[in-house]
Amino acid sequence: MGAIADKIKGTAKQIEGKLTGDKLRTAQGTAEKTKGKIEGAASRAVRKVKSTVRRAKAKVEISRARSRARAASRTGY
Repeated sequence: MGAIADKIKGTAKQIEGKLTGDKLRTAQGTAEKTKGKIEGAASRAVRKVKSTVRRAKAKVEISRARSRARAASRTGY
């Protein structure tokens, strides 16, 4: 399930547990909410890494293209 859904379900379980006095339900809600937070953080980290890799690849390609252009201009092609 998604991170946001887990946070919402966890919060709902926490509230339910507090209203009914059920400590187990409150703990389950806390655990599910924490799971959602961790999933969200992991998802953001993956997106940042992928973005960084894409930018690095683009820089390498630009550098290669410039090198090829310089080499071609030296040889007269």
